[in-house]
Amino acid sequence: MKGTAGLRDLEVQCVIGVYDHERTAPQPLQIDIELDYDLAAAAASDQLQDAVDYDGVARTITTLAEQRGYQLLEALAEAVVTRLFEELPAVQAIRMEIRKPRAVPAAAASFVRVKRERP
Repeated sequence: MKGTAGLRDLEVQCVIGVYDHERTAPQPLQIDIELDYDLAAAAASDQLQDAVDYDGVARTITTLAEQRGYQLLEALAEAVVTRLFEELPAVQAIRMEIRKPRAVPAAAASFVRVKRERP
């Protein structure tokens, strides 16, 4: 039974941006992520070890965002997708959108959206 698990509006505070004023203090990012995998084992066992651990996914994303101080949303997105494929062998595809509120004064947010299938 193929399906999707994920997170909506995960908020991460990190230093990200190319301009000097963006590099002085953490700012919020909002992240949506969808992970496609076969849900059959989790549905049958009702056990976390057979499912995608949402809390673990949130920790991975947060840790990557906070550690490096990326300049571009694109670089953070690629790092997250690569790491999650390493950590979650059952996941076959990942769709993610990272939004940066107030990055452009006239817009609610700038964003990057990626879709990757397991290499």
